Amino acid sequence: MEEQVFTSSVIYKDPKAALAWLEGAFGFEITMAIDGPPDAPEMCHYEMSCAGRGRIMVGAEWAEWVRVPAAVGGGNTQTVHVQLPGGLDEHCERARGAGAVIEAEPADQFYGDRTYRAIDPEGHHWTFSARVRDVTRAEAEAALGQPIMATHWQ
Repeated sequence: MEEQVFTSSVIYKDPKAALAWLEGAFGFEITMAIDGPPDAPEMCHYEMSCAGRGRIMVGAEWAEWVRVPAAVGGGNTQTVHVQLPGGLDEHCERARGAGAVIEAEPADQFYGDRTYRAIDPEGHHWTFSARVRDVTRAEAEAALGQPIMATHWQ
């Protein structure tokens, strides 16, 4: 198992349905599946990757403080950003075809990525991006009109 430093966990009312939807819409792959016991199915744990990279955990409302967006008025306390190896526009169309609400259509960004934002059926916001051109920090600063502090961007 690839070691990650940070891993987001996304909570769903129906995590098994979410796994199927995330696989069909976003192309994620299930890398771990632990069903909850019959008397506590919400105690499940699932993990998915994207093109064999990264990890997202998927679970259910297993505690009072763990809620889906609909349970908190549609708010999100986090969004998930996924860096794709390419094919962003096709990815967006696949997600749209599976029922994702496209919140922001694919567009080139000043920092060299092309991005789009989608909302899944349970209200989670996702941003997908793919590198389309290399941009120096100086070029990005000129496009943005202000300095950028970045430890690993020349």
